[in-house]
Amino acid sequence: MDDWNDLRLVLAIARRGSLTGAAADLGVNHSTVFRRLGALEDRLGVRLFERLPGGVHVPTPAGERTAAAAERVETETAALDREILGRDARLTGRLRVTSSETLAYSLLTRQIGLFRQAHPGIAVELVIDNRILGLSRREADVALRVARPRGGDLFGRKLADVGWTVYGTPGLVAGSGLENGPFVGWEDGVAGVNAADWLAATVPAARIAYRTNSVVNQLVAARNGLGLAVLPCYLGDGEPGLVRAVPEPIPALARELWIVTHADLKTTARVRAFLDIVGGGLVGERARLEGRTGDR
Repeated sequence: MDDWNDLRLVLAIARRGSLTGAAADLGVNHSTVFRRLGALEDRLGVRLFERLPGGVHVPTPAGERTAAAAERVETETAALDREILGRDARLTGRLRVTSSETLAYSLLTRQIGLFRQAHPGIAVELVIDNRILGLSRREADVALRVARPRGGDLFGRKLADVGWTVYGTPGLVAGSGLENGPFVGWEDGVAGVNAADWLAATVPAARIAYRTNSVVNQLVAARNGLGLAVLPCYLGDGEPGLVRAVPEPIPALARELWIVTHADLKTTARVRAFLDIVGGGLVGERARLEGRTGDR
């Protein structure tokens, strides 16, 4: 196997467990992944994945071995890429940034606009994804995360605490109120998301009138009177059609906002400029992020 694209293919299928997921990661369509995998297995004369019902693909021993080798190649390639990029002193080129949907919707895009005014030679690619993309694998150069970075190879700083509380239309809050009003919730089975976990523990399922996994859509639903919604204060406070049903941020929902890059990239000129300008701009929005009512 002498083609890196073949190794990437096997690794993507192994990671996602399906051809559909691998196709999304590789930026191609399902039929292309299906055709390439079949051609690769024919050429090698070995089955790399077992096909299970529902489109699930499980690596065979040969597939596991190939995926492990592909991951080692990916790690070394990404390390070389970061090392070379880390020496780049130019304020030009592409910068790939990832953030949550809500932050991009309410605060981040404006800060990116200011960054682009200062450095028009840098093209910013914003990936809206609530997953934690791998900075080590160069899935992104800079990440805005609502969690303290854990990896020892990451570099970042905390920008602010993030406050969350319950919002609704003035009529709903004054009428049914927090005790009896309907709620906007998350899809059944969602776990590991602070707001979803808090709702599941606090609000009976019978009071969930509408469900969606998009926090921005939860905002729109609350604005249209479908129910009360648990929202970050920087999102809910900016909506004239909403008021707080719980006056202060709820401590159990508090998060931290961090701006993070890989340690190898922190001296790259365009990464450094982004950390300084956008990171500094978001620090300036700390009162809004933290939901301090006196600063609303």
